[in-house]
Amino acid sequence: MPLIYKICPAALWCEAEAKGRFDGAPIDLADGYIHFSTGAQVAETAAKHFAGQDGLLLIAIDGERLGSALRYEPSRGGALFPHLYAPLDPKAARWIVPMPLKKDNHHVLPEDLA
Repeated sequence: MPLIYKICPAALWCEAEAKGRFDGAPIDLADGYIHFSTGAQVAETAAKHFAGQDGLLLIAIDGERLGSALRYEPSRGGALFPHLYAPLDPKAARWIVPMPLKKDNHHVLPEDLA
């Protein structure tokens, strides 16, 4: 299973690392699952839901490590998005990079998202 990605405010992720558990951002808590994106979906997710927001991190997670609590479900336009129906252990992060804003208010993202 390829990597999946969470866009998260740095302060919220730091809190999760300190307590050893990420229960989600406010939207995740409201929806009852933690929203993730595939590599092909990250740029659109960033533009649609995080436009102009600074202080964000892109967190890569090995979806296989999440077991049956991870489900791919249809969302915008019928695309399948990964949703986690459990808390996330911050130690599951494969890597974490900042998402600085460019002058055009779009985020800098790694080029090789798989």
